[in-house]
Amino acid sequence: MITGATRGIGRAVADALATDHELLIGGRQRADVEAVCAQLPHARPFVADLADEQSTAEAVAGLDLQRLDALVHSAGMSVGVPTAESSRAVWRKILELNVIAVSDLTRLLLPALVEAAGTIVMINSGSGLRASGAGGHYPASKFALTALTDVLREELRPDGVRVVSVHPGRVNTDMQRELVAREGREYDPLEFLRPESVATAVRTALTATPDATYETISIRPAPAATNRRAD
Repeated sequence: MITGATRGIGRAVADALATDHELLIGGRQRADVEAVCAQLPHARPFVADLADEQSTAEAVAGLDLQRLDALVHSAGMSVGVPTAESSRAVWRKILELNVIAVSDLTRLLLPALVEAAGTIVMINSGSGLRASGAGGHYPASKFALTALTDVLREELRPDGVRVVSVHPGRVNTDMQRELVAREGREYDPLEFLRPESVATAVRTALTATPDATYETISIRPAPAATNRRAD
């Protein structure tokens, strides 16, 4: 299962796994989810508003899963509000999706993950290792996700479930375009990681040999000159 799989990193992960995995494509809008499923060989929809507890529970119940080999948490959000101009509502919104929804969905799918001795991958951020940028909401949520991931890893280790934290730097996605626009500068995609580069790391973690686990993966954009030569 891949959440946030209709665009950005989540979609790149779906493409990277499509050749040899049966996929559950997660997203909030049914039309978007079904459009992605139609383009992949072995994919079916998982439509849920992950920020809504009832929607998530009903969607999981409808799957009737006996086993799940992998859960990739890619859904997430940022907000363009400086900390000094924040409100409790803004904090609740970002923590609900970036942290609470991740924990809740993992809990609901845990029996199937344990049955398969599966792998959980959290798409975190460089901001989950070192806080930076305008506004404390996003890094705070990602630091919380890091803590959640570290605890889950140890709790689930006896069950044979691997828990991986992937920390990309800035990635060429729609969210990045919004961030650059708020910074008031021109967007250059070559400054950023490609979603496909992050997906490669996720696939590496998921296909690790049974004796190994990639617990924390940090990915950064290559130097600009190197990136342009590769392009």
